[in-house]
Amino acid sequence: MQVWLFVALPLGGFFLGLAVRWLYAKFQLSSSEQAAERIKQDAIKEAEARKKELILETKDQLIKERSQQEKDLRERRSEIQRFERRVLQKEENLERKLAQAEKQLQSNINRERILSEKEEFLGQQEERWVKELERVSGLSSEEAKKLIIATLENEAKHDAQVILNKIEQETVVAVEKKAREILVSIIQRIATDVTSDVTVTSVSLPNDEMKGRIIGREGRNIRTLETLTGVDVIIDDTPEAVVISCFDPVRKEIAKRAMERLISDGRIHPARIEEVVQKITKETTQVIYDEGEKVLFDLSLHNFSTDGIRALGRLYFRTSYGQNVLAHSKEVAILAGMIAAEVGANKEIAKRGALLHDIGKGIESESDSTHVELGVELARKMGEDPKVINCIAAHHGDTEFMCPEAVIVQIADSISAARPGARRETLDSYIKRLESLEKIAGSFDGVEKAYAIQAGRELRIMANNERVSDETAKELARGIAKKIESELRYPGRIRVTIIRETRVVEYAR
Repeated sequence: MQVWLFVALPLGGFFLGLAVRWLYAKFQLSSSEQAAERIKQDAIKEAEARKKELILETKDQLIKERSQQEKDLRERRSEIQRFERRVLQKEENLERKLAQAEKQLQSNINRERILSEKEEFLGQQEERWVKELERVSGLSSEEAKKLIIATLENEAKHDAQVILNKIEQETVVAVEKKAREILVSIIQRIATDVTSDVTVTSVSLPNDEMKGRIIGREGRNIRTLETLTGVDVIIDDTPEAVVISCFDPVRKEIAKRAMERLISDGRIHPARIEEVVQKITKETTQVIYDEGEKVLFDLSLHNFSTDGIRALGRLYFRTSYGQNVLAHSKEVAILAGMIAAEVGANKEIAKRGALLHDIGKGIESESDSTHVELGVELARKMGEDPKVINCIAAHHGDTEFMCPEAVIVQIADSISAARPGARRETLDSYIKRLESLEKIAGSFDGVEKAYAIQAGRELRIMANNERVSDETAKELARGIAKKIESELRYPGRIRVTIIRETRVVEYAR
């Protein structure tokens, strides 16, 4: 019995647990079904509410679209109405213009008819007048026409020639005025020295005893100096001075500097003379090259060969009529550059041609060629432009000008050489020129006295009052000026002034 209880109790508990769990599960299932049903009902209600909202929104949207369509339709209708009104207005305007055009056409037709009638009448009148003119003049219409054409042609030629002469005169005056302005401006802008120093060929001595030391025992010192430098040393009675003579200005300069250094040093013998001459030669060679480079740098010119630079530098020791040739060449280059800039020519070509125009004077040569020929030859070796070579060859007028730059170089050369004070004259030639001026003036009839004043720049003439009238005074002045131009050579220009005086003297007694 106890065993059965022991076995039945657990089994009863087990089955009881199963029943409890079944009941709990069934309760849970029913509550879940109820919750699902509630969710379903809520979803159905929400869907119906959303449906109503969508229906309302759709209705509102349709109402808005319908109102917008109605508004657009009204605007289109109003626009169509405006377009129709414009079309009607244009049609009315076209009708009015068409009516006006028809009236204008009819008016033109009437006017053409009237004009044709008038032309016909005028043609008849013209025929009648032509016949009458032919009868009166005795010429046919063709002959009269030819006569009128010939007369008009001659008048036109005459008028054209008058106008052409006037234009030529005005052009000449304008060109001369412009040329004078350019030349005056160029001369005013040039800033070089008026006259360069003349190369000194004498050496001052501290005393006359130094002459004996220069000559040396049996003349060996002076012979050594002459042999090494190629100059002639002239020692005469001139107090405290020795004269050095040589056609080559560079050798003359070397000898002058060597003698000055020997005199200041005091040691004068053949070995010392040779040493000093070698040193001075090197220094002078360097000076030559430096002066050539300095001129090229000042003028901003480049691409020159070493031979060309040396030839330019040698011009530093050469003078022409008291004017330093290198300074003259530099001045001509500056003038040519200014003129080329004013007239629109090639400034570089003009400056190179002007700088090299006298370079032949700095070339050592034993040939009989002129400095122009030597300069042209050197320029060709240097590879210069043919225009530059033409500038060198034509600056004295020996060769035809091939470019405007050559003409500019010749003008600049004349300005540099002929401007007042550029070159010096010897006293004899100066006095001779003044005497020639007075002699030329005295050769004319009616001249009582003639005076060359202002260094020969003006010739003042006293004319005989009885033999020279006011009218003939002008002819006299012109004749004297023409004779001076043909017989004399002079820089610049000479002013000829005729003075004719009338004096009436009476005495009261």
